[in-house]
Amino acid sequence: MIPEGFREFIAKSLGEEEAGRLIEALGGEPPVSVRVNPSKIAADALREHFGKLAAEPVEWSPEAFYLNERPSFTLDPLFHAGGYYVQEASSMYVGKILRGIICETSGPFRLLDLCAAPGGKSTDAASALRDGDLLVANEVIGSRASVLAANMARWGFPGTIVTNSDPVEFGKLKGFFDILIVDAPCSGEGMFRKDSEAAQEWSEDNVALCAARQKRILADAWPCLRAGGHIIYSTCTFNRFEDEENAGWIASGLGGELLEQRHFLPGRDKGEGFYCALLRKEGDEPHTAIPRAAVKPLSSPAAEFVAGGCLLMQKGDIIKALPEALAGAAAYLESRLHVIRSGVAVAQVKGRDLIPEADLALSTLLRRGAFPEAALDRDTALRFLAREPFALPGMPKGFILVTYKGLPLGFVKNLGNRCNNLLPASRRIRMDIKNADKL
Repeated sequence: MIPEGFREFIAKSLGEEEAGRLIEALGGEPPVSVRVNPSKIAADALREHFGKLAAEPVEWSPEAFYLNERPSFTLDPLFHAGGYYVQEASSMYVGKILRGIICETSGPFRLLDLCAAPGGKSTDAASALRDGDLLVANEVIGSRASVLAANMARWGFPGTIVTNSDPVEFGKLKGFFDILIVDAPCSGEGMFRKDSEAAQEWSEDNVALCAARQKRILADAWPCLRAGGHIIYSTCTFNRFEDEENAGWIASGLGGELLEQRHFLPGRDKGEGFYCALLRKEGDEPHTAIPRAAVKPLSSPAAEFVAGGCLLMQKGDIIKALPEALAGAAAYLESRLHVIRSGVAVAQVKGRDLIPEADLALSTLLRRGAFPEAALDRDTALRFLAREPFALPGMPKGFILVTYKGLPLGFVKNLGNRCNNLLPASRRIRMDIKNADKL
C-alpha cells in the first residue's frame, strides 16, 4: 500500500516520470539475492548448491547473485554454516564502494559500521577486509545487537568486535577509525513493498524527524573518523531530505568532500530503494596510536584448536582468541565501549575439561584437524540445527566437529549411542524440518 501523499511528495525529489515508474514498481514482488562468503565457499559452488534457483549476478557485487524465487533459508544448513548471506542487492553497493577505498589506500584499516544490525553490510565489509584489519559492528538497540552478534559469528571473520553503544560514545574515540559506515535509521521508503508497517508509518513529518536524527547521529560519531578517512552514508529512502541534502550537510557542516552518490530505484534498478554516498573527511592524519591496554596472553591446551597468529585470553570460564595484531585495540575498546563480542569464543573451561564453543566451529580461526569430523547429510544437519536427537555410528567418542558440504556447522559430544548437541539453544531452528523441501 502506497501512503497517501507519497506520490506528490516523491515527485518533488525525482520528477513526475521517475516517480510514476517507481510507484508502479512498488506494486510488484521484490527480487531476492544472496552474497557468498568467500572465506568459506566458492561462488560457483554456491550457485551449484542453489541449482535452478540461481539467476544472474548482481552487477555491482561480483560475489552475489539473484534467485528466481525465495526458498526457506532457515531450512538450509549452508546458511547456518555462514556460507552465504541473504542481502538486498541495492545495499550491496556499500561493499563496492568499500572495496574501492581499500584498493586505493593503504591499510591496515579500522572500520566502524555504526548502525550495523542485522549485519548485511558488516559481513560484506568483513569479506573485503584482510588479516590485521579491525571491524567494529555496532547496534544501539540491545535485541538487534544480539542478532548482529550471531550473524557476525556465523560469518567467521576473527577481526570483529560487536558493540552495543550510543554513537556519542564513539565520538570520544578521536580519530580512531579510517572508515565509517553509517546506514542511518530512516523513513524506510525503500522498504514499502517488503514491509507494510514502513508504509503505514510514513509521513512528511516522519521524514523531517528522520533527517534531523540522521544529522545528530552523524555529528555524534564524526570525531571518531580520522582526517583523511572516508565515510559511506546510506539510507533505504528515495527523498532528497534524508539523502542528497544530508550528504551535502556532511560536506558543508562537518567538513567533508563528496566523492560519489547514487540512488537505486525499483523500476530502474533490480533491487529495493537505496541511497549511498561516499565522502572524504577534510585534512590528513595517520592512525592514532592505541593507548596501552593490559593484554594477558593465556597458555592453554585450547591453543591446539586454533590457527597460529592469535592470542588466547580468558574471561570468566570462556577462553577466547583474537588475532595478535588486534589484541591491544580490542582491550582498549572493551574499556571504552559496551562490547558484547570480541574475537572468537574457543572453549569453556569446566573443571579439567575444555568444551569447544559453537562460535569456534564457524570461525576461520578454527584449525581443521583439531577434532574428528563427521559429514552430515541435509536431513541429519537439520536435526542438529533443530537440536533433535541423532547418533554418529562408527565415530569415536568425544567432541566431534559436524559439517555440511565441507563447511563446519558446530560441535557435538559423541557418547556412542547418541550425541550431546553443543549448539546454543538460542540458535535452534524451530520450523518443521520433517517436510523440508530440497533446495
